Amino acid sequence: MSILAYDLGASSGRALLGQLIDGKIVVEELHRFPNDPVQAGDRLYWDILRLLHELKQGLLKAKHRGIKLDSLAIDSWAVDFGLLGSNGELLGNPYHYRDGHTDGVMEQVMEELSASAIFGKTGIQFLPFNTIYQLAALKRADSPLLREAKHFLMIPDLLRYYLTGERFNEFSNATTTQLYNPVAGAWDEELIRAIGISPELFGKVVQPGAAVGKLRDSLCAELGIDSVPVYAVAEHDTGSAVAAVPAQDRSFAYLSCGTWSLMGTEVGEPVLGELAQELNFTNEGGAYGTYRLLKNIMGLWILQECRRAWEREGMSYDFPALVKLAHEAAPFAAFIDPDDPVFMAPGDMPARIADYCKRTGQSAPEGVGAVIRCILESLALKYRYVLELTERLSNQTFGGLHMVGGGIQNTLLCQWTANAIGKPVWAGPVEGSAIGNMIVQWIAGGQLADIWEARQVIRDSFPIEVYEPEQSGQWERAYRAFSRLL
Repeated sequence: MSILAYDLGASSGRALLGQLIDGKIVVEELHRFPNDPVQAGDRLYWDILRLLHELKQGLLKAKHRGIKLDSLAIDSWAVDFGLLGSNGELLGNPYHYRDGHTDGVMEQVMEELSASAIFGKTGIQFLPFNTIYQLAALKRADSPLLREAKHFLMIPDLLRYYLTGERFNEFSNATTTQLYNPVAGAWDEELIRAIGISPELFGKVVQPGAAVGKLRDSLCAELGIDSVPVYAVAEHDTGSAVAAVPAQDRSFAYLSCGTWSLMGTEVGEPVLGELAQELNFTNEGGAYGTYRLLKNIMGLWILQECRRAWEREGMSYDFPALVKLAHEAAPFAAFIDPDDPVFMAPGDMPARIADYCKRTGQSAPEGVGAVIRCILESLALKYRYVLELTERLSNQTFGGLHMVGGGIQNTLLCQWTANAIGKPVWAGPVEGSAIGNMIVQWIAGGQLADIWEARQVIRDSFPIEVYEPEQSGQWERAYRAFSRLL
């Protein structure tokens, strides 16, 4: 089978061709494109129609190569959505989760409904950009979008709708909204009504692996292609990344590393107790009846924003150059908590790091290399903190950490993570989300039996880089200093 996986990240997207050849996965990038948010007035939006255009370019490139596709699927980031009117047309560009229209709304909703009631129903960690607070913000602003809306679709749902004409809500992404009840296995209508939204907006929830239509006739005529079956996969990209973790043991810890870092373990049932709420962990749906007990960490977003800030000042650095400068800088000079709210919004990140350090009684890092070293060391130390919480909450002890995603190309971060956690790091594959997308398509198409056979095929197909911990004494002292910031 030749299949197409669209993997849409917060900064770029790809159309990747996947083939199973002699029991191994072969991946080829057909099309890559930027995914830049657009500031229009006071609002920050996703350019959703540009993304649709890029999906079409992926189909055209497959056509021009003479590739006959057997299926396709989409994964993307979570929480954001579009609203359709009664005529099936989109009502406004989707807001970006970093837009400020939700400022203060989470706190208001938690006060009105209580945090324990929300967590007990959904098992989802409290983040100010969760879908529940985006919808509550629209309601409180008396948004005309809500008055006209008839259908709620998350980003992959919306793009699938444009491709197929069919409307479905996929399970793994639905759970991230903080409006889905995993115990009931359905949208929580009581919670939806409590924020002033009609439950009728929310459609049928389908599981990863479900057939959800085929390319619509008008699209095929436009592009001059044959129709292709479309599957739902674990459409939250972290769900796909976890599906692609090449674990051999059923008990494993993972870190999906990119713009966001998401660390946790795979469980069969959501963990909804008081400790999970106290630690602000989340229970996001995964593939094949699993849940991802995990915690969001700000990730390489902070580094990416620093790079953009320096570019605005006329200093251009590629990522390998930044990593080299970080390696040359003095170790353990300053730390940040990557999840401090000051680092959430776009802006002058180097200045925010300096302000944070001064506020916490540290000397601000001086120079590009020192800033990047501060970010990467702080991330590695935060990974240790969250890994230890994951072990505590899941009653497991992990022998090491599986890292997947584009962030593992930063070998310095991988090594420092091993140093920080005092355990080996197994890094690979890089294209975790896309490969997870692919294996669900192959399982649905009968080419692979189940996710554990798929994980074996992944191990056979891609190199896994092993990083053993080093300099344990220095990192232990650094962790004690870092912990005082939390």
